[in-house]
Amino acid sequence: MKPIETKQEYLEYVDKKSPNSPIFKNCINAFLVGGLICSIGQIIFDFCEYNGLDYTSCSTIVSITLIGIAALLTSLNIFNKIGKFAGAGSLVPITGFANSIVSPAIEYKSEGYVMGVGGKMFTVAGPVLVYGISTSILVGIIAIFFV
Repeated sequence: MKPIETKQEYLEYVDKKSPNSPIFKNCINAFLVGGLICSIGQIIFDFCEYNGLDYTSCSTIVSITLIGIAALLTSLNIFNKIGKFAGAGSLVPITGFANSIVSPAIEYKSEGYVMGVGGKMFTVAGPVLVYGISTSILVGIIAIFFV
């Protein structure tokens, strides 16, 4: 095999070696799994509402339940398999957030609970929290002056 000399040759080589992604199939999988997760959340919400809880309590119970289920499935290595099948569909914000906290905690458990789990638990979710909170503060300040 001759060495790759130009950028065009490299791009052709990468294009030939890269597998084609079944975009339509991936979109369907993401839609179905994301819809299933949201449907489970709605079923939990309706059950709570049927039992006489107010809107805020129902929302809180749905959030806690979905976080717990996602954390449990992550710890059993099932959430990763769902993620491979569904892609972004499994990352419905609350379940994806739970997975992003539990995964590093499990991975770094061998380094100890303080320096491993405690120190590394927010390696994935940390930047999301920092930028999310910072943005919400900035938007709040802007809203004070313009609303």
